[in-house]
Amino acid sequence: MDQLNFFKCLSDQTRLDILTILQLRGESCVCDLMTALNLSQPKISRHLALLRSAKILQDRRQGQWIYYQIHPELETWCIDILKISLQHNSRAEHFKFSANAAPCCD
Repeated sequence: MDQLNFFKCLSDQTRLDILTILQLRGESCVCDLMTALNLSQPKISRHLALLRSAKILQDRRQGQWIYYQIHPELETWCIDILKISLQHNSRAEHFKFSANAAPCCD
């Protein structure tokens, strides 16, 4: 993972929020993220595509739904930064409630 590309991906609040939710929940679909962030599907999908192309996220298809999670082969230093970011993210408390909600696509 290139450091510059990694930090560019983290330089947007929506992408940070997506990564926060995925750290708390483990896995989510687009509609879960739309609900948690109160944003449109195209906006969420655009950010997910960027994070996926940077190999920060991994996706899997289940029926008609695509689920996203932090890439399990993400380099250790990247995971450490994401964990530190989560610990110091004042918005994380808000997302803890949505992380416990039942997924909408099951």
